[in-house]
Amino acid sequence: MVADSNQPTGSPMRRGLIGLIGLAIAALGILVAARIGTLLPGGAVAATAVPSRAVAPSPTVIAILPTPTAASPTEPPPTPIATPVLVPAALTGLLVSPNAAERHPIAVMIDDLSAARPQSGFNSASIVWHAPAEGGIPRYMLIFQDEVPDGVGPVRSSREYYIEWASEWRAMYVHAGGSPQALQTLAARGRGQWVYNADEFRWGGGRYLWRTTDRFPPHNVYTDGQHLRALAKRLGAADGPLERSWTFAPDATGDLRPRGGTIRVDYPTESITYRYDATTNTYIRYINGSKTPQVDRSDGKVVAPKNVVILRMAFGPLNDGHPQKHRLEAQDVGKGVAWIATNGHTVKGQWRKASPTAPTLLYGPDGAPFTLTAGQTFVQVIQLSYTFAIHDGEPPYWIPPTHRDE
Repeated sequence: MVADSNQPTGSPMRRGLIGLIGLAIAALGILVAARIGTLLPGGAVAATAVPSRAVAPSPTVIAILPTPTAASPTEPPPTPIATPVLVPAALTGLLVSPNAAERHPIAVMIDDLSAARPQSGFNSASIVWHAPAEGGIPRYMLIFQDEVPDGVGPVRSSREYYIEWASEWRAMYVHAGGSPQALQTLAARGRGQWVYNADEFRWGGGRYLWRTTDRFPPHNVYTDGQHLRALAKRLGAADGPLERSWTFAPDATGDLRPRGGTIRVDYPTESITYRYDATTNTYIRYINGSKTPQVDRSDGKVVAPKNVVILRMAFGPLNDGHPQKHRLEAQDVGKGVAWIATNGHTVKGQWRKASPTAPTLLYGPDGAPFTLTAGQTFVQVIQLSYTFAIHDGEPPYWIPPTHRDE
């Protein structure tokens, strides 16, 4: 049977089936291509693949460091404060600077007539000598060393035995004239052999010493520490190391100090009384039985040394051709009885001086060098015939050790 060429090749059902098969094959191809695209990196197939949801990569941990600040300008470290070096002063045992410890001693003669009181300079002195002069009227010699005084005066005339006490330190010796014996010694030994002679008659007139207008002559010659130091330099009394003559120790503790106590020394024209004060461990000084303590005119403070020493020695008239002056000379070279008061207690000892320029040494009852309390010392020199009285205070209260320092 010959077929007709214009007749359709199949029925509609067959054509639909063939279309479905074709669609299925196309879909399978697409799936295969997409699968291959996920396995192979890049390529045309991958480009035509159906996009899938990308998995986010794991985050990288990054350490965040603080941003450094700009360096501030370099500042030097603070300079440490050095602990001051202190050394004991030769005349007092007090701790002072090395420069103060080497200051050249300066001895100044001071008036003690009633018209001269109150005098200036006592509280700055390391050692104060008080001894009879003409007619038994006493006179002072203040020795300055580690402390530079303010006002000093009134300055009075020299005596031989004061020069010999000042020579123990080769001090600059300040005075206004003097006895013929003293002036002769100063002329021969006053350029540093014994002392450095600083006579107001030569160095006064306002240069280093001057006369005030608030007091009558001869009780009006004054000076001060700065002018004295300048005069010492002018005379060649140079600073330098000093050798101690006395030994010192710190104050006794409060539980070892007695309560009260007095010392009285009698001169023909006046009496001196010391009253021991346990609180300050000092001997407060009074003149002629006054109820008011002696006061230094320069600083307005009470005169109260740490130590009081009484030296008993022989005196006699000075045969200098002027008997009307009633001048004296002292047997200050040799040895004699010394009463030594410190820390409220007084002992009987001995003083010794081997030569005019040798130190006056102090020995206790056992014959050993006596130890003073660090601080100022007053030396009361009296004739063998002068009276004196010593009354130590009551023994201190006993405090159980467990209650001390509370």
